[in-house]
Order: sequence, then structure tokens, then C-alpha cells
Amino acid sequence: MSQGESNWETVDRLLVHEGRVVLFDHTVTLPNGSPTHYEVDESIPFAAAALVVSDDHVLVTRQYRYPIDRWIFDLPAGGAENGEEPVDTARRELEEEAGIVPVSLVPLHTFFLNPGRTSWPVHLFFSSGLATTGTAARDDPAEQVSAVWLRVDELDSLIARGEIVDPTLIIARTMAASRGLMPRLKPLAL
Repeated sequence: MSQGESNWETVDRLLVHEGRVVLFDHTVTLPNGSPTHYEVDESIPFAAAALVVSDDHVLVTRQYRYPIDRWIFDLPAGGAENGEEPVDTARRELEEEAGIVPVSLVPLHTFFLNPGRTSWPVHLFFSSGLATTGTAARDDPAEQVSAVWLRVDELDSLIARGEIVDPTLIIARTMAASRGLMPRLKPLAL
């Protein structure tokens, strides 16, 4: 911490909602001694996603996202199940959502999707090795997912036009380029 920066002190936590989202109300003491409340989404310990590249194509998923009332492209991703390690979550989600079993998954980046409201990190993984076909899960009627292979230049064009709204996909693409695992993004003409 830098000089003058102080953490908040947690005094209490109270479960206020448990469903697809698990929400806790934290009673905290601010650095100046004032008490306050802060709601935190503690739904999962972490999420994991996989960016799979084969030649000049990227594997994405296409799904309906109710909160924004639209179909989007995103990455095969999801929350951890009990006792899973991040790489195991990424591998499981990749098979469940896209029917792909990667030969290997390499850690790419870890970030917090919404550090102002959620306590869990998102672990990104990268795979460029050959993958085998697994079995996609179709047992959740609220999760209609299809796997789509986009050309890298097509993905980049969708990002540049603002048509990719999933931050995990944008961050994964950017981090893969910054590490030399994918071609660099071309500068946007404004």
C-alpha cells in the first residue's frame, strides 16, 4: 500500500440473497472510523475461461444474455465447482459449452471482472494445441450455447466495431496479443 492508503475493516457479513447470485451485506469500518454497509457478490470462489486458437481461427461461444437482452459472442467460461482448480474449471467449461477437450491450457491472465461489487477473480487460459472432441452439456435450459469458430480478423473487426461486449473475450484477445500468442491488434481509425 502507498502511504495514506488504508484498508477497510470488516466487522460483520450477512447473507441477504442466495440464488444464481449470492449476495452478502458487509458491515465495515472506513479508515476514518465511520461505519457503513457494502454489498458484495460472493457467488463463486472464481471463474475461468479459455481462449482456444487454431491456425487463424478463435473458438467463441454464442449465447443469449438475459440481463442485456441480446445474443453475444463470449468465451467458454463459468464458475468453479467445489474443490476445483482454475485450470480444471476452464477445461470443464470448455467441454460443457463447446464440446472441446484441449490438449493443454496455459495460464494467460487473471483479473477481477467488477472489483467494486464482486470478490472473485476470472482466470484466463490459452490453448493453441490440437483439441479432441468431447461432449457438450445441454442439461440447463437457461444456458443455450453454441460453439463458433471465428477468423481472428473477423473477431478483431467485431471488437473494433463495438459488437463484442464481453470483457473476458476482449481481455483474453488483448493479453494473447501482448504475449505474442496471437497477432497484434491493428490500430483503430477514429
